[in-house]
Amino acid sequence: MKSVLVLEDGTYFPGTGFGAKGEVIGEVVFNTSMTGYQEIITDPSYKGQIVTMTYPLIGNYGFNTEDNESPKTHVEGFIVKELCDHPNNWRCSIGTDEYFRINNIVGLKGIDTRALTQHLRDHGSMFGIISTECGNVDVLLDKLRSEMQKPRDLVAEVTAKEPIHINGNGKKVAVLDLGVKNSIIRFLEKHGCDIHIFPASSAYEDIMAVNPDGLLVSNGPGNPEALTEQKQLLQKLLGKIPMLGIALGHQLLGLALGGTVYKLKYGHHGANHPVRDFTTGRCYITSQSHNYVLANTPDDDTEVIQINVNDNTIEGFRHKKFPVLGVQYFPEVTAGPDDSSYIFDDFIKMI
Repeated sequence: MKSVLVLEDGTYFPGTGFGAKGEVIGEVVFNTSMTGYQEIITDPSYKGQIVTMTYPLIGNYGFNTEDNESPKTHVEGFIVKELCDHPNNWRCSIGTDEYFRINNIVGLKGIDTRALTQHLRDHGSMFGIISTECGNVDVLLDKLRSEMQKPRDLVAEVTAKEPIHINGNGKKVAVLDLGVKNSIIRFLEKHGCDIHIFPASSAYEDIMAVNPDGLLVSNGPGNPEALTEQKQLLQKLLGKIPMLGIALGHQLLGLALGGTVYKLKYGHHGANHPVRDFTTGRCYITSQSHNYVLANTPDDDTEVIQINVNDNTIEGFRHKKFPVLGVQYFPEVTAGPDDSSYIFDDFIKMI
């Protein structure tokens, strides 16, 4: 099945399609993880994006029913150098191409993913279109430039449709669901938390009605500056209950405190990002997926506690007066020898 990727600047990469047939449009980003492709595909943070894997061989251990980060897939499209047709793992329950067909994901393989990655590094992440139906680059480029102008509320597409309660005997934790991952919920369950998951559109009164001991503001897709209602909600909650922000939630908490954000040239997507912690003096290898970062500390009462070793961007902050903690990465992911899951312990202690 012949297929092609066309970027918004006119660059194109012909290859072979796999999975579903059709055309998909999204922001093209690259992920540097060597494993974890199933978690990436089902992570709501990737809604609206076409993901390119830099590791050349994907699919060698297949797919299973246990590693999903949400009930469904979220990537708009998936690009690999080589897709393994015969996965081999005792947990594998479905083949690679079958997985992509069943989940209606348009894939592209057989292209030079190193060249595509270098192009995105040089010119920045940009929108693209994958098509298995049309090989005319000019036609696809016109369609892409027309469609990419249409706004999307990505958080509304991935958030829970109604409140969800997960029973627990510990602290009562409210979760503002901007696209929360299953692994985050599992960590709260490990701490015995009584969990109340709220849709992103929830009001102050909705959350306070359950009398929570703390609030976790989750990860999710898109630009935090577009979430004006959620920002106002967090401003109302400041000082009322302890709060932990993860990824998009971290950025949103920073905005609520008066900070600003900016978009990275090509984002941080992968499981090997080094983060230096000033409080412990240690460096953690972290998993990340974001295009936006906090530009500065909001005020003198906000202390930066972690930075990215590669580019010195803000990875974590703590407020000196309010019980507020934010981290840009995914603390629940086992990305390196020294995990950062202690963030959840700090949150429970803060509660």
